[in-house]
Amino acid sequence: MATLKAAVLIVSTTASQDPSADSSGRILKDVFNQEGGGKWEVAETKIVGDVVLDIQRAISGWADREDPPNLIITTGGTGFAVHDSTPEAVTPLLHKHAPGLVHGMLAASLAVTPFALMSRPVAGVRNKSIIITLPGSPKGAKENLQSVLKLLPHACIQAAGADSRTLHAGGVKKLEKEAGVSAQGSGGHSHSHDHSYGHSHSGHSHGHAMPVRHTAPSENPRSNDPSLGPTRRNRSSPYPMLAVDEAIRLIKEHTPSPQVIKVKVDGYLVGCVLAEDVTATEAVPAYRASIVDGYAVIAPKEGGSSKGIFPVASISHATPGEIAPLEVGQIARITTGAPLPPGATSVVMVEDTILKAMTEDGEEEHEIEILAEGVKAGENVREVGSDIKKGEVILRKGEEISAIGGELGLLASVGRAEVMVYKRPVVGVLSTGDEIIEHGRPGELRLGEVRDCNRPTIMSAVRGWGFEVVDLGIARDKPGALEQTLRDALRQVDVIITSGGVSMGELDLLKPTIERSLGGTIHFGRVSMKPGKPTTFATIPVKNNAGERVSKVIFSLPGNPVSAIVTLHLFVLPSLHHASGVAPAGLPKVQVMLDHEFRLDPQRSEYHRAVVTLGKDGLMYASSTGGQRSSRVGSLKSANALLCLPAGKETLSKGSKTEALLMGRIKSEFDVL
Repeated sequence: MATLKAAVLIVSTTASQDPSADSSGRILKDVFNQEGGGKWEVAETKIVGDVVLDIQRAISGWADREDPPNLIITTGGTGFAVHDSTPEAVTPLLHKHAPGLVHGMLAASLAVTPFALMSRPVAGVRNKSIIITLPGSPKGAKENLQSVLKLLPHACIQAAGADSRTLHAGGVKKLEKEAGVSAQGSGGHSHSHDHSYGHSHSGHSHGHAMPVRHTAPSENPRSNDPSLGPTRRNRSSPYPMLAVDEAIRLIKEHTPSPQVIKVKVDGYLVGCVLAEDVTATEAVPAYRASIVDGYAVIAPKEGGSSKGIFPVASISHATPGEIAPLEVGQIARITTGAPLPPGATSVVMVEDTILKAMTEDGEEEHEIEILAEGVKAGENVREVGSDIKKGEVILRKGEEISAIGGELGLLASVGRAEVMVYKRPVVGVLSTGDEIIEHGRPGELRLGEVRDCNRPTIMSAVRGWGFEVVDLGIARDKPGALEQTLRDALRQVDVIITSGGVSMGELDLLKPTIERSLGGTIHFGRVSMKPGKPTTFATIPVKNNAGERVSKVIFSLPGNPVSAIVTLHLFVLPSLHHASGVAPAGLPKVQVMLDHEFRLDPQRSEYHRAVVTLGKDGLMYASSTGGQRSSRVGSLKSANALLCLPAGKETLSKGSKTEALLMGRIKSEFDVL
């Protein structure tokens, strides 16, 4: 068997500041080396503080790469102290849970001390990696790892994709022998039947039937059942809190792939992404053309002089038509871009000539003196295909047609009338809530009424990104009405963006409607960020006009105006980009220098509204737009960026560097208008 790779994550704020303070990492490595039967290599060790996002980044960084470790062990942060958050960080990352491993570790530790019950271990699978959390104490971590170590190779091989039927051929006794473990009888007797671990064995059957389930618990609706009323609603969110990076990964994974369509080459093509390589069907230029105003000539043979007085035999303008051939001793007046007469080899600039004689009526040139000596063939001539050769690839699949005009100009120059692109999704925007009224309704507000600023703001942003938008109006807080509104919308649009109705109130109906009425899947319902924690991303199965089963996307954004706009840029834009073939997806990220102090949020990463300015020293500087309360829409006025501030208790000092997501044009100290 190939050596299995393990990664050890030490969770300790103290050790993250002083690695010498850690002793668990070395002890766990010794357990692998001395008791692992030569099957293990501790390939990586890392130390992070007791910060949920740091723990999640480290684990997902290992488990999500192409060559993940077979086993990821964490040590620390599993107790009841205020900062112990390892189980909360790890649980949302797991694709499958492994309660058997948790039970085994607790049972083994409980045999040593009742205080084993003070640990909160978690175990499961993410992609192809087994993940187990261990206590922070060296003794407890060692005992927990020892209790499951011999069984872990079997679990890791299965998680890596081994065929279970082949792996379990020979039954559980063979597995126990290979692992070096044996079943322990209790109470003076042993069972007379084998345990199958849920695997089917041919040739015999057990005397008892095993229950069969066809859906996973995660497939059950987690949202409130509105019919049960407020007394039976969830008192805390049933949706795990995800890191922003994990939420963006799920959006990419579940956004439908872009559709390919054929469109005309015109101004409406701006913003589209090519779905094919485009080749030139004709050369540019298609004929030999002059690059100056002057006179087409026949260059003299070697040793001859190009100077002299010549009759003007013809005129070539940049207009279609036939041109008489040029003969030796003649010249032809020519304009920029016009085709050379047959036989001409070069063009002499008008500045290198003198008018010697006019026609009798004085209207035209009769004779011209050429002053230039040493004129060579090809001078001042654009040859056929010198800009674009016939058959040359002029644009690649995946390139975006910009409003600058270069791509459209290329397509037009080679005569392309149609081109294959990725269809841009049509987006519907809906506000929800009995308290919401149209923003333009005349008269004063009644108590409890709120003007709808989210819908027009979201619609303008999405239009500004180049997508067609459908106004879905305002839906009231009634389950049937909301369901019908969403069903009607799904017939018109590809993506639905709603705002409001995603928190924990009895009238927050979006999640129940998506899950229970429309049969949708909520991929996440909470994100560890500020603002925008209750942001929800879901897909709903529908049939298209061809009767095919497809998925459509719903983003349910928070009702607070700032939360809605921040999450629109952070989550909705990348999804629209993925659906329309734009890469890289989402807002561009830059590094900025802070113009003043920024206090961090101790629990959640923050997307702080800011103004980014390009200084005369070439660096970009960021300053806050002021108060950042999620309902304060004024914090978005003039903002052109979101500062990506990590969670923490400290304050970022003036001059610190951080990342920023650009939402608009960068201001510049060079601007004078």
